[in-house]
Amino acid sequence: MKSEEIKQLFAQFEAAASTLEGVECWSARELQLLLGYSKWENFEKVVQKAKDACKNAGGEIENHFPDVRKMVEIGSDTERQINDIALTRYACYLIAQNGDSRKQEIAFAQNYFAVQTRRAELVEQRLLEYERVKAREKLSQTEKQLSGILYERGVDSQGFAVIRSKGDEALFKLNTQMLKKKMGVPDNRLVADFLPTISIKAKDLAAEMTGLNVQTKDLQGQTKIEKEHIDNNQAVRDMLTERGIVPENLPPAEDVKKLQRKLDDDEKKLLKGNKKAK
Repeated sequence: MKSEEIKQLFAQFEAAASTLEGVECWSARELQLLLGYSKWENFEKVVQKAKDACKNAGGEIENHFPDVRKMVEIGSDTERQINDIALTRYACYLIAQNGDSRKQEIAFAQNYFAVQTRRAELVEQRLLEYERVKAREKLSQTEKQLSGILYERGVDSQGFAVIRSKGDEALFKLNTQMLKKKMGVPDNRLVADFLPTISIKAKDLAAEMTGLNVQTKDLQGQTKIEKEHIDNNQAVRDMLTERGIVPENLPPAEDVKKLQRKLDDDEKKLLKGNKKAK
C-alpha cells in the first residue's frame, strides 16, 4: 500500500470518528463503507463475529457495540430512522480482525485500530511490518505446496532443499552461505526470515511459477524441475534488475520472527487493556 493511500485512509477513518457520552466511537454504517462492504447484511455477519470475539475475550458487548438509531436522507428532503451501532475503537479493531485481510481497507483498519496513538506514521510503520509478516507466511505456504507437488514427481525433501537453494542462487547471484554472510544471517536460520518484503515476494512469485509450470508441463525428476526453478528465479531477477532493483544489494530487514512477536504482543496488550478498562 502506497504512502498516499495510507494517508488518505487515515484521514477518512479520523474524519468518521465521533464522541458518544465522552467515548470515541464510529458509526457501523459508516465503517461498513470505509471497509469496502456494499451490503449491510454482509457487514452484519462480520459485526456478529466481532461481538463473539469480544464476549470470548471477557468483554461486555453492550459497552463496545451499543445499538443506536440514525437518521438518513431518502430524498426530497425526507429522512427516516435506521438501525445503527456505535462502535468503540476496540469494537472496530475486532471487526477488522474478522474481516477479509486481502482487502486493503481491512488490512489498514486492523493496524489503524490496533495502534493506540494517533500518529499516521506509526500506523504506516505497523502496516509495513504487518505486510512483511504476511508475505513471509505466504512464502512458507507456497513452498509447502511446491514441496508436495515435487514429492509426487520424485523429488524428496533433500532434493527440494537443493532446488530451492539453486533458485536463490539464480535470484541473488550468491549461494546460500555467501548470501547469509553478506546479510549477517545466523547459520541456523532461513535467509527468507531476514529478506526485505520485495525479496520475499520475489521468491514467492518464482516458487508459484515453478509450481504451475511443473504441473502444466508435467515435469518429472529433480533435474528438469531444478532447471525450471532456476529459469523462473532468473526471470524474476531480470524483471527486478530492469527496474533498477538488485536483490542482493538490498539491505537485510529485521528478523521476521521478532516482528511477528511484536505484533502479537501489541494485540495481547490491546486485549488486556480493554479487560482492565471494564
